[in-house]
Amino acid sequence: MLINFFKDYRDELIISTIILISLFIIRYIIHFTITKVARKNEINDARIRLIRRYITVTILVIALLIESFVFGTEFKEIAVIFSSIFAVIGIALFAIWSILSNITSGIIMFFNFPYKVGDKISIHDKDFPITAIIEDIRAFQLHLRVENGDLVTYPNNLILQKAVTLVEKDAIEDFTNDDDGSDAV
Repeated sequence: MLINFFKDYRDELIISTIILISLFIIRYIIHFTITKVARKNEINDARIRLIRRYITVTILVIALLIESFVFGTEFKEIAVIFSSIFAVIGIALFAIWSILSNITSGIIMFFNFPYKVGDKISIHDKDFPITAIIEDIRAFQLHLRVENGDLVTYPNNLILQKAVTLVEKDAIEDFTNDDDGSDAV
């Protein structure tokens, strides 16, 4: 029975193997490039892993789509499945658009954000201006440490919409030195 399966789907299995190897190589190249760019821009490892995970999921979805065509699924069948999925996702996304906006902003910030962990920034928000040190940059929000020691989480989508000024580069070192009591008598 298993031998018949291999005989019946020999061509599809060969094509699938080529596609999967190709996508694995593409994934490796993209991960290598992301890591190289991130190291050059001194981006922390947690953000690198997050973006690499997004890339892996995207390539997995592409692989599943290609494999379905290889094994004979017609476009009409896939169109029905995707339209149903997108209808459900569309309704769900309308309810959680803010979360997706923050994730998208996190991806944009990974590649093009002038401030790094440890920088002291000032966010010019009319209602809630903040001057703080960037402690961490996550998928959904920034962790900002204000001078009194409080931790403020600031959504990624808002940080891209507000004017931000760099107050001091690598200020986290000064902040930690103040906290350790080294200046105490």
